[in-house]
Amino acid sequence: MPNKTSIKSKRHQPPGFEILYEDRDVIVGSKEFNVLTVKAKWNREQTVHAALNRYVRKGNSRSHKCVFVVHRLDQHTSGVLIFAKSPQAQEFLKGDWKNTEKTYYAVVHGRLAEKKGTFSSYLAEDEDYVVASVQDPKKGKLARTAYEVAREANNLSMVKIRLLTGRKNQIRVHFAEAGHPVVGDAKYGRKSSHKRLALHAQSISFTHPFSKERITVESPLPQYMENLLAKETRTPRR
Repeated sequence: MPNKTSIKSKRHQPPGFEILYEDRDVIVGSKEFNVLTVKAKWNREQTVHAALNRYVRKGNSRSHKCVFVVHRLDQHTSGVLIFAKSPQAQEFLKGDWKNTEKTYYAVVHGRLAEKKGTFSSYLAEDEDYVVASVQDPKKGKLARTAYEVAREANNLSMVKIRLLTGRKNQIRVHFAEAGHPVVGDAKYGRKSSHKRLALHAQSISFTHPFSKERITVESPLPQYMENLLAKETRTPRR
């Protein structure tokens, strides 16, 4: 096991990002809902990437230390993210990404007829930054989303999701197109009173860039998602 840094108290945690695992090569933590992973045109400083750069510099304005982005989560998706502490670690993690296992949980509208399955389609993004499935494989990128219904209640379903590819908005698009949009998804879903997207990156398992050991980091489901199914919850029949 790589030399693990002791996790700081909450008041020393970067804003919007709770560090769950850290060693000399990587930082893995849980991003809060409505926080950007990296800078956007409308927000360049209030991002996890910027916060972690300040964190590793430890208040030294002359420091050139920085972290390196390995992957991203949508602004409205919470959960586990990996950052590298060196270009070498970043290069390995990106190159080995096909061996990285990512598990998500989502609460979606309705009850799925098939309690277990895989969505597969070619996704393309239009000029308005909206992603959708297309018929022509040459115009999109293959996206595959494996899911299994974990719980049902209140005409909602909690689904466990394993990403087999990592395309933009993949989970949200696949479930919306199946008629079961993610709760709180104003972009691909339906108008509702839910103000928060019920989608969470719950765990990630990756090969450490230098020790080559498998590291698994988990982030508990937000209470908001648990509360959606708090009443009359039952496990669906297979």
